[in-house]
Amino acid sequence: MVINNCLIIIVSSPSGVGKTTITNKLLKKIKKSYLSVSCTTRNPRKNERHKVDYFFISKEKFFQFKKQKKFLETAKVHNNYYGTLKTELKKNSKHSKVVLLDIDWQGARSIKKKIKNNCYSFFLLPPSIAILKRRLLRRHHDNKKLALSRLSSARKDLRFWEEYDYVYVNDKLIKCVNEIYKKISQLLIEKNQRSY
Repeated sequence: MVINNCLIIIVSSPSGVGKTTITNKLLKKIKKSYLSVSCTTRNPRKNERHKVDYFFISKEKFFQFKKQKKFLETAKVHNNYYGTLKTELKKNSKHSKVVLLDIDWQGARSIKKKIKNNCYSFFLLPPSIAILKRRLLRRHHDNKKLALSRLSSARKDLRFWEEYDYVYVNDKLIKCVNEIYKKISQLLIEKNQRSY
């Protein structure tokens, strides 16, 4: 898949590190940016909206889409399926300067193989495992078992940071957002220089 008119920016992190918060802040800072909406078979969380946060679909529909080769990438995370629709990327890359993808390492690996140009991957690290554990226990305060299961998955996800183009530690949120924004701005300038 060739993307010439915009940057594809992949943002990944283990659960609890803050990729959704950072991605949303980047969307507000970057003019003409768009967040690619993924499909998922999991149930919506409180305040999540269909077609805005995710396309919430059944497992049957997910596997039907997969069979029809509608996905650019798919992954199974915490017993739920996720996928990036090819149409979502094609449609939005025409009108945006930057298309952000909030996906895990499996999806990132797959997309980097399929999109060779103007595609960059960013990985977010927690300041420490102890801080990540604290964040997850706070997020899932009513379900300690789930929090510890997420921590176990996070430890596995952390092994893949070396596959990424850029790595940032989310210690202070605004500082981390500004550093990533600065790097994306630099990549946009380089891309425009190559176009002339």
